[in-house]
Amino acid sequence: MTEIPLKIFLEESELPRQWHNLKAEMKNKPELFKSPKDLSDVPPEALEGLFCKELVEQEYNLTDKYIDIPDGVREFYKTFRPSPLIRARFLEKELDTPAKIYYKFEGTNTSGSHKLNSAAPQVYYAKQQGLTSLTTETGAGQWGTALAMACAFYGMPLTVYMVKVSSEQKPYRKAVIETYGAKLVASPSETTEIGRKILRENPGTGGSLGCAISEAIEAAMKTEGCRYVLGSVLNHVVLHQSIIGLETYKACEKYDIHPDIVIGCAGGGSNLGGLISPFMADKINGKLNARFIAVEPSSCPSLTRGKWAYDFGDTGKTTPLMRMYTLGSSFIPSPSHSGGLRYHGMSPIVSQLYHDGLMEAQSYDQTKVFDAAILFARSEGTLPAPESSHAIRAAINEAIKCKETGEEKTILFGLTGTGYFDMSAYIAYNNQSMSDYIPTDADLQAGFSSLVF
Repeated sequence: MTEIPLKIFLEESELPRQWHNLKAEMKNKPELFKSPKDLSDVPPEALEGLFCKELVEQEYNLTDKYIDIPDGVREFYKTFRPSPLIRARFLEKELDTPAKIYYKFEGTNTSGSHKLNSAAPQVYYAKQQGLTSLTTETGAGQWGTALAMACAFYGMPLTVYMVKVSSEQKPYRKAVIETYGAKLVASPSETTEIGRKILRENPGTGGSLGCAISEAIEAAMKTEGCRYVLGSVLNHVVLHQSIIGLETYKACEKYDIHPDIVIGCAGGGSNLGGLISPFMADKINGKLNARFIAVEPSSCPSLTRGKWAYDFGDTGKTTPLMRMYTLGSSFIPSPSHSGGLRYHGMSPIVSQLYHDGLMEAQSYDQTKVFDAAILFARSEGTLPAPESSHAIRAAINEAIKCKETGEEKTILFGLTGTGYFDMSAYIAYNNQSMSDYIPTDADLQAGFSSLVF
């Protein structure tokens, strides 16, 4: 067998030409949008005033297993893809584990994360449709940064509503977004009706992804030639992120690597859904017997403590309903340094897989997550994003179990990005001012009370 290199780089010619549509593989399809009036299906055309037409078609596509990547997107992908699959040999040595640990590293582009995989096609489709501007939200800032980069590349004006606490914690991420030409608004803000309403009802709030989504949607709906684009949760975003899994799958085939455990951090679920996509298809079709683990923060535990319900996608309750695991659209998590993992719900695809028992979920306090981040940084040399470090925490725990049992399992996780814009979090950890917050049952009940279905 060919010796496996420490870093596996696919050739440019091996860059996938199609995305993988996991929905088409699933026995139980994720339910599409429902009307909050009577739970009737929302037809695709009803969403074309909010999203680009091509994205709506992808969102509703339940049958095509593969969807072509446009040449105009694939050429942009070549500036930062394929990304490397790396053997974490130094982490293995530090843990003294018989496990083999691999991670797919998505932090090699300037945005520092996987988000550019979906930003590029979303802006491309908007440009092709003849739109004149876009709005979006961002949590920790990775999506806002990536979308600002893509908008600069394709020449599209952009307004980003950034969760207020994240804009305060991550000023350099904000600066990068503005450097690429986007306008940034801390959310909730006084610039929209829903922002003003949220501020009246929650004075001094640090905001949430749900709040920012509401503001971005309102702005898009009130601006001619404008559409809203989303960086996670929805099916078309998971589709675009499948390029992560497809490259990983091809690298594993090339070097005869067989993952026993596949792990990803989970906020809205897009990077996780993208990483597992071809591997989960094999599991669904009886070709693979691997474990899949979604890892989320204890402060925003939508899978591990949420409810399987129909819920709004935003705090302002302006969207159609989605069937997902949710903490309730009115749930606003406490400020934390896992900034990007602060959405009240989970991707309908990931939620359905979890509900069907095809996936596990774990949650961790942020100090334990940063314990893992520091260990990884000191052994592997890369400073991981706080979000990514949730996956690292779970991977380390599984590797330690292998040490205890003597099992030589292969662990694969997604390193979704770098932590170089998250230094305030590392400062808080290093000076021991970081604290853990776990919502009480009463805290969660406040969010659940907003659920109607």
